[in-house]
Amino acid sequence: SRSAMAAVRDVEIDPEGTFKYILVRLQRPGGGEQRDIVRGTKAAEFHNHIFEKVNPEMEKLGYECKCLGGGKIEHNSKDKKIRVFGLSTGYGKADHSVTVEILKKEYTDYEITWSDDKK
Repeated sequence: SRSAMAAVRDVEIDPEGTFKYILVRLQRPGGGEQRDIVRGTKAAEFHNHIFEKVNPEMEKLGYECKCLGGGKIEHNSKDKKIRVFGLSTGYGKADHSVTVEILKKEYTDYEITWSDDKK
């Protein structure tokens, strides 16, 4: 149902700090609607730890998940800045420009930038 997909938040990231993130594509089995979401947390030592948490949650809602890549997010809530950079060894580099567009939907009053820098 449309409402199930609407219930999935575009962005779930830690409120502060620098941490790993992944870009995940949700799709209904057999095609149809799809959307991309951003998930990131300091709790994840590796990118796949994030995916291993998201995947079962989304499967319960009837979505197939595919990780489109990863990187890092630096979230400075005091200055309202987010920087997206780096890559995932396992999943490859996410398209950070896509990630930034998704982040902008949630953090409308932030300055959000990305680069291919490793640090």
